[in-house]
Parts: sequence; C-alpha cells; structure tokens
Amino acid sequence: MKKGGDCRPNLVTYSVLIDCYCKSGEVGEGLGLLEEMEREGLKADVFVYSSLISAFCGEGDIETGRELFDEMLRRKVSPNVVTYSCLMQGLGRTGRWREASEMLKDMTARGVRPDVVAYTVLADGLCKNGRAGDAIKVLDLMVQKGEEPGTLTYNVVVNGLCKEDRMDDAFGVVEMMVKKGKKPDAVTYNTLLKGLCGAGKIHEAMDLWKLLLSEKFHVKPDVFTCNNLIQGLCKEGRVHDAARIHSSMVEMGLQGNIVTYNFLIEGYLAARKLIEALKLWKYAVESGFSPNSMTYSVMINGLCKMQMLSVARGLFCKMKDSGIRPTVIDYNALMTSLCREDSLEQARSLFQEMRNVNHNVDVVSFNIIIDGTLKAGDVKSAKELLSEMFMMDLVPDAVTFSILINRFSKLGMLDEAMGLYEKMVSCGHVPGVVVFDSLLKGYGLKGETEKIISLLHQMADKDVVLDSKLTSTILACLCHMSRNLDVEKILPKFSQQSEHTSKGTTIKCHELLMRLNNFHPELKLIVAQ
Repeated sequence: MKKGGDCRPNLVTYSVLIDCYCKSGEVGEGLGLLEEMEREGLKADVFVYSSLISAFCGEGDIETGRELFDEMLRRKVSPNVVTYSCLMQGLGRTGRWREASEMLKDMTARGVRPDVVAYTVLADGLCKNGRAGDAIKVLDLMVQKGEEPGTLTYNVVVNGLCKEDRMDDAFGVVEMMVKKGKKPDAVTYNTLLKGLCGAGKIHEAMDLWKLLLSEKFHVKPDVFTCNNLIQGLCKEGRVHDAARIHSSMVEMGLQGNIVTYNFLIEGYLAARKLIEALKLWKYAVESGFSPNSMTYSVMINGLCKMQMLSVARGLFCKMKDSGIRPTVIDYNALMTSLCREDSLEQARSLFQEMRNVNHNVDVVSFNIIIDGTLKAGDVKSAKELLSEMFMMDLVPDAVTFSILINRFSKLGMLDEAMGLYEKMVSCGHVPGVVVFDSLLKGYGLKGETEKIISLLHQMADKDVVLDSKLTSTILACLCHMSRNLDVEKILPKFSQQSEHTSKGTTIKCHELLMRLNNFHPELKLIVAQ
C-alpha cells in the first residue's frame, strides 16, 4: 500500500480494505494485506481474522480458514462469535459436522456465548449431513442455555427432517415452535408441504393446503406452495387435481412461473395426454413465459416415451434454433428412442454431435450406444466404446457391465464375459440378478458344470436374492448336470442366505432344492429345513 508523507495506513485502514477484498472475492489480496500490515508492525484484530476466515470458508478452503483460526489463537487474539460461526458454517458445508460440533464446545469453554446464528449454523450443518435428529438436540440445547431459537433456526431443522422423510418429527418441531410463541411462516409450511409430497403423503398435503386457504389462517399460499403441491400431485399421476390447483392459483392472482408449467406439462405427458400438454405450452407462452431448457427437456423426454420420435426431433431442432443448449438428458432420450427403432447410425451421429459441442458425455450416454451397438451385432465397436470410457476416466457403472456381460454370454464369448464380471467386481460394483442369469445360461449351454457351481457359490456368498427368472435358470442348469455328481455336497448352503426379499417374488434357496427334488427325485437331495 502506498504511503504519502506522514499519512500512514493504520489498523482501521487495513481492516476496511481487507474486508472489502474478502467480500469482493479477492481473498488472496486480503491475505497479502494481512502480511503487509504485520511487516508494518500492526497487529491484526479479531475483525481482520474473521473477515479472512469467512472468505476462505466461503470459497471452500476450510484448511486455510483453520490455519488462520489457529494463528489468531497463537497470537492471543480472542475469536468472537462471528469467527466461530464462519468456521462452523464452512465445516458443516464440507461434511465435517463433528469438528463443527467441537467448535461449539470450544467456544463455550473460551467464554464466548453462542448466539442464535451460531446455533443455527450448527443445526444447518448437521441437517445437510443427514443428522437432523442431532439438530433437534441443538434446539433443546439452545433452550437450556437461555437462547431462544428463531424462526430461521426452526425452519432449518424442519427442512432437515423433511429431507429425511421424518414428517412426524418435522410436525413435532413446528408444534414446539408454536408453543414457544414463534409463528410458522410461509417457508415453514412450504417445507412441510414439499416434504409430504416427497414422502407420497398427498392426502396430508391436501389437508395442509386447505388449512392455508382458510380465511383466518395467518399464512397464505405463494407460488412455491402451489408448485410443490402441483409437482407432488403430478408425480402421483393426479394431473387433473394438479390442474385444479393451478386454476386456484390464477384465481388468487398468482400467475405462477415457468416451473409451474413445466410440472404440469410433464404430468400431462406422463398421462399420455399430449393435446393438453401442447395447449398448456401455448397458454404459458401467451401468458408471457418463455420455455426454458427444462420445458424442452420435459417435452422431448415425454414425446420419446410416447414413441413420437419425429416430433421429438423437431422440437430438439427448435430448441437449438431458439439458442437453448440441449442437455445430456435430451441427447440420451433421443438416442434411446433411435436405438429402439434400430436407427443406430442416427444415434451414433447424435452421440458424436454431443462430443463435438463439448458436452460432458456421461455413463448413460455410453450405455445407450454400447447397448445399441451390441444389438446390431457390432461387438468390435462396443469394445472400443468401453475402452474409450476408461481412457476418459469415465468409470463404467453396473448397467454398462450388465449390458456387455449379457450380450457376450448370449454370443458364447464366455471368457470375455467372465473377464468383464471380474472387472465389474474390481470396480466396486455388485453383480445383480441379470449378470448371474446371463452367465449361468451361457455356461449352461456349454455344459460347463464347474463354472456353474462356482457361480452358485459366489451368488450365495453375495447373498443374491433369487427371483422367478433366476430360479428357473438355476433349475435348468442343475437338471442338465451329470447324474454322477453329488449335488448335495457341491451346492452352497443357500438356506443361510440373507432374509431380504423383493415384493414377494423371491424364494429361500432351500425351496429351490425342494423343487428340483420334486422334478428329479433320483438326485436324492437332502434339503435343509
């Protein structure tokens, strides 16, 4: 900093400048001034440190924030409640809620009384890390310490509970709020409504909606309230009820926004009501709302699912002509439909277009093209696509491996299929029913008994739950085995498998052996009871 004559910058000058740099996102410049003021013999105070800690934590650089905090302690600069709150917020955002909790204890031990902001920051951090139950304890702690939670604090906890589908507890916190003399606001009720809809409790959501509409109630619905309810109703397939909510909005003088129309259009398309969706699109435009990326995505995806590919492609072109960049989801929807209609070359063309315009091609995109390529019998290109994924550091998911293993098994390429199975496991994926079914069928056709028995043991070790399809495959494999084999000894102890079931379609594995025994009593199986 330049100095003129006897006019030398003092602590206040540096403090103001550092704070300005921090708030304008130039935290590096602020840190440079801290070093300069120390060279000038000026000692930074709590205000300077708090500004820097807040800025670094806001940028996600928690380590530098911690270093500055430790530095101020070494230099006997006592942190205040703002310092602690800034650091606790940064720790909470990055999942370090335990350290944030320790900060609260440290602050109390140093004689710094936590205020509402500090407690709210801690509660928010806990909620963002899936620990809303601990956030309730923060509310109790506040009351014990004589610090009255504010509406914001309550709302933070209610939101956390709703995200964890703990709706009863969320309503319990609202009751606590009312008992303490705090009036729930629009944010509170919008959060509850969204939580109920997300949990599929539409009936309760409608009851809350009716309460908000009552004349004597102190909170009135806003656009967010209506959007939450419309989205919830559409997800439950109740698009006509959602349309009635929209009509109520208009009557209340709430025009909604493009999000409102996106939810409704998506609901109509899910119900295969294209005419209503198009009418709503037209009404939205006439009402002054311009379709956004999500509007186009909803329409394109809906049209593809209705097998109206040509219309979807026309809309895709219109989207680009309007200056709206298609998303990966849009490309994937079109490529899926093209592959379904055996238009692989057109799907490949879109795939290449994505890459040419620097779109972040995702695993789903590769899965679609790999699947289409394999169904067209082009094994070589499918392998090349898999290699490309690894070269791009794009780790294939369980679906990728399942697609490849299934097709290679059907083609009798069992060595490659098993190699992919091993790669799948090494990548941390758990092979599912489809993978084992494909491999068993492949080895069954070739009569490779040892491979089949090995797979059955791996299935038992992984607690694979048998559905009817996999059960039939195993029965077929066992029936074609040599009768000289002692099946009872070579089969794993299936009866000890996990108790998890899937909607009544699974069977315990000892029942599988009982079925086999009934069909082939000559095997003389002894079935575990």
